[in-house]
Amino acid sequence: MKVRKLSISNFDEILECFLKSFDDYSIKMPTEKEYYKQRWSAAKVDFNLSYGMYVNNKLIGFVIHTIDKRFGIQTAFNTGTGVIPEYRGKKIVGSIYDYAKVDLKENGVELITLEVLTNNDKAIRAYQGVGFNITKEYKCYSGKIQLKNNLKIELKKHSPSQYNWEKLPEQNIYSWDFQKETIVAGGYVLYEVIYNGVPESYFIFHPEKKYLAQFDVFMTNNNEWEKLFNAIQQVTDEIKIINVNKDLSDKINAIHLIKLHNFADQYEMELPLNTLCN
Repeated sequence: MKVRKLSISNFDEILECFLKSFDDYSIKMPTEKEYYKQRWSAAKVDFNLSYGMYVNNKLIGFVIHTIDKRFGIQTAFNTGTGVIPEYRGKKIVGSIYDYAKVDLKENGVELITLEVLTNNDKAIRAYQGVGFNITKEYKCYSGKIQLKNNLKIELKKHSPSQYNWEKLPEQNIYSWDFQKETIVAGGYVLYEVIYNGVPESYFIFHPEKKYLAQFDVFMTNNNEWEKLFNAIQQVTDEIKIINVNKDLSDKINAIHLIKLHNFADQYEMELPLNTLCN
């Protein structure tokens, strides 16, 4: 077995290993090649700073990183870790990260982050063994909005790349795939919700994936959450909300009122590289 950079493999080989590794995953993964091309491109995947375990030049395990500066810190986000079934139980992920931590630090990366299902005890222990610590907990929802939509709400549509993001609250609460840098490259649409001529809230939506990437209210004194979801329903009644920070009680309560299904919970874990010895 030997750890090497994933850039030595072509896209099809990486995707084949990825899909084989996630075939028995608790959440059904998409299988379309174009989906991963678009997703990994928008998220800034760098195969030169992603790593695989190879056996006789065959890829049998991997860690895929997206690389970007977020909140002033050069960060590697683990957008996928997997080992094909016949090679599990051999501490392959730990071996990959023994190599990756040194190489990432040498290439200017200061922090590694990842997300893992809260009920995946085996993976959590493996990441903790590498040096990761839990920093946030997220909740994930899906379903159809079912509200009586009789409010006179105006929607103003924007391109995310052209919008003044300084107007949007709490940008530090969103996970990697739903931060500004990923959204502006990912085919999303931003809507301002206007009631009686006043912008009260906003949401960012992907019309194909049905992802509600971001949503929030600008004020909390006049049923703004209900009006926000009424506005979202004008665009779509079916949504997926990935990674709502569990500490955002107002937002969580608003989601519960429209009776979406909480289909998964995730931890965000971090590993600072500035503490590693050279």
